[in-house]
Amino acid sequence: MRCAVLDDDKAQTELVVKLLADAGYACEVFHQGRTLINRLRQDTFDLLVIDWNMPGMSGLEVLQSVRQGQHAALPVLMITSRSDDEDVVQGLAAGADDYIVKPLHPQIFIARVEAALRRAMLNRPQRRSARFGNYVFDVPTETVVVDGETVKLTAKEFALALTLFENISRPLSRSYLLDSIWGQSPDAETRTLDAHVSRIRSKLNLRAENGFRVTPVYSYGYRLESTNAATHASLANPDGLDEASETINR
Repeated sequence: MRCAVLDDDKAQTELVVKLLADAGYACEVFHQGRTLINRLRQDTFDLLVIDWNMPGMSGLEVLQSVRQGQHAALPVLMITSRSDDEDVVQGLAAGADDYIVKPLHPQIFIARVEAALRRAMLNRPQRRSARFGNYVFDVPTETVVVDGETVKLTAKEFALALTLFENISRPLSRSYLLDSIWGQSPDAETRTLDAHVSRIRSKLNLRAENGFRVTPVYSYGYRLESTNAATHASLANPDGLDEASETINR
């Protein structure tokens, strides 16, 4: 999981980053709201942790901007010293998934982080099987069954395809995918991602007429889209397999 932390308080930032890192989350720190907004045009994060009282562009303005853009569904936790009821209402009304008043209580903070990610379906446990429309992913064998036919993928192709399906309709940046699947530096220049996207598009026949399509997001990355109402309905319960489906703990 990749988290962006926006705060101009050094001590507070260090605490938040340490708590998130100890819980297994990678963090990137921002000290100005505009810098974070610009970065979101280029990269993907799984969670934002933002302070309200920021110089220049306030945390509330950042939150409002995020909710109006392509990251509208991104989980956002607001951490602030503003504890008046009207401030809490304003922060939640602007789109914060949770509102945390300083000082932080470490265990409660991490519990709220995990709750926000659960609600966003980003912190789900790894499964043996997952169904998305007519596509059934079998994790142990790294195969996908499409309309009853088994498609064998390489390990990287399978990981990339499952990541795209688990983030249906969510734009994923190139650096996010490279880091998540290959563990490469976001600055690495490679056509590996494009080649793998092309292969899974062909192998899984990800075309509009089959319910899903992979589309490039200009100067950003890729997004998997659902193209029919029936598929949208099935995605409401992507784990809806029979009782043979099992869950593996991470």
